[in-house]
Amino acid sequence: MTRKVSYVLCAILMASPALAAPPSPPPGAATAPITLQQAVDLALTGNPSLIAAREHLSAEHATMLTASARQNPTLSLLGQSVTLPEVNNSSGNPSFYSANVSRLFERGQKRRWRMEGAAATAQVTESQLHDQVRQVVLSVRQAFTVMLGAKAALAIAEENLTDYRKTVDLSKARLDAGDITRTDFERIDLQLAQFESDDDTARLNRQQAGAQLQQLFGVDHPSPTFDVTGTLEPPALTLTMAEAETRALAARPDYQAARQSLLLAQANARFAIANGTADPTVSGEYERNGTDNTFGVSVSIPLRIFDRNQGEKQRTGYEVNSNRFAVIAARNQVVSDVDQAWFALETTRRQAIRYNTHYLDESVRVRDNLQFSYRSGNSTLLDYLEALRDYRSIQLSGLNANVQVWLAIHQLSFATATDILP
Repeated sequence: MTRKVSYVLCAILMASPALAAPPSPPPGAATAPITLQQAVDLALTGNPSLIAAREHLSAEHATMLTASARQNPTLSLLGQSVTLPEVNNSSGNPSFYSANVSRLFERGQKRRWRMEGAAATAQVTESQLHDQVRQVVLSVRQAFTVMLGAKAALAIAEENLTDYRKTVDLSKARLDAGDITRTDFERIDLQLAQFESDDDTARLNRQQAGAQLQQLFGVDHPSPTFDVTGTLEPPALTLTMAEAETRALAARPDYQAARQSLLLAQANARFAIANGTADPTVSGEYERNGTDNTFGVSVSIPLRIFDRNQGEKQRTGYEVNSNRFAVIAARNQVVSDVDQAWFALETTRRQAIRYNTHYLDESVRVRDNLQFSYRSGNSTLLDYLEALRDYRSIQLSGLNANVQVWLAIHQLSFATATDILP
C-alpha cells in the first residue's frame, strides 16, 4: 500500500534548491530495491521537466514585481549660453539653465488590474505545475507497476524453463532406456526453444521497464542492477464513484487552472477598460535666465477622441465568455475522466478476481497432474504439451489482470488528483 501524496506539498518541496539534482548511482553499482513511494519521491525531486516547470513558475512570480512597479519620474536638465569665466561673452546673451521633472499618473486603477493579472497568471502557472506533477506521478506509478509485472513475468518464465528442463532431462533418460522414441524426445526438446525465448523476452522487458522508470528520475545512465519491491495483489477499495467525482472537482489542478484562467481573463478585461482612460503627465520646471529665476507647472492630458482602446475592450470581453465555457468543459472533462477510470477499474477487478480465485489454481493442478502422468507414462505427449501451454497462458493472463487492476487504480488516482488507496 502506498502513502498519500500531497501534490501541493510536493510542489513546495520541489522548490527547494537542495532538491534540484537527483542522486545518480554509479553505473553497475548495486542498489537496494525501492518502494513505490520512494520512486515517486525520486521523480518529484529529480525529474528535469519538473525542475524546468519550477523555474518557469519562479519567472512568473518575478513578473509580479514588474506589474507592481509605479511610473518613474523624468528629469530633464538644460543649459544655454554657458561660458567659462576666462572667456569673453561677446554676444551679450545671459546664461540660461532649466530643470524639468515630469511624471505620468495612471488613471482607472491600471496598476491594480495589472497586478491582478500578473497574480492570476502566476496562479494559473502554479496550477499547471501541479498538473505536471500529477502527470509525472502517474507515469512513475505506471512504470513502477509495469516493472513489478515484468519481474513477476520473469519469475514465471524462469520457473517454467527450469521445470521444463527437468522434463527434457527425464525424457533423455527415457530415450536412453528405450521407453520413448527419438522423435518423441526431439519434439519435447524443440519445445525448450519456446521456454528459452520466453525467458529472454521476460528478462528484456524487465531491463527496459527499469530503464524507463529511472529515466523519470532524471538518471542519464540507468543502472542495470536497479530494482523495485512491492505487491501486485489487488487491494480492497471502499470509495464510491460519487466520492471520487467530488474529490476530483476539489483537487484537479487542470480544473483549477481553468477557473483561474477565467479570473485572469476578467482582470485583463478590467485592464483593457482602464487603458481606455487618459493618463495625465504633470511637470514642474525651474528656469534661471541670467539673474532671473522662474518656476512653472504644466499638465499634459492626451485626448482619447479616436482611440479609446475599443478593440481590446471587445476582445477581452469575448475572452471572458470563452473562458466561462472553458470552465464548464473542464468540469465535464473531470467528471468524464473519473467515470471512465472507475468503469475500467471495476472491469479489471472482476477479471482479476476470476483468475485469482479460480483459473490460476486450476491451471497449476492440471499442469502438475499431466506432468506427473506423462513422466509416469500414463499420458500422451500432446496432452502434456497442451497443459504446459495452458498453464503458461493462464499464469501470464492472471498476472496481467493484476497489473491492469493497479494501472486502473493509478489512473483513478490521476483522474481524482488524490490517492484513492487508504
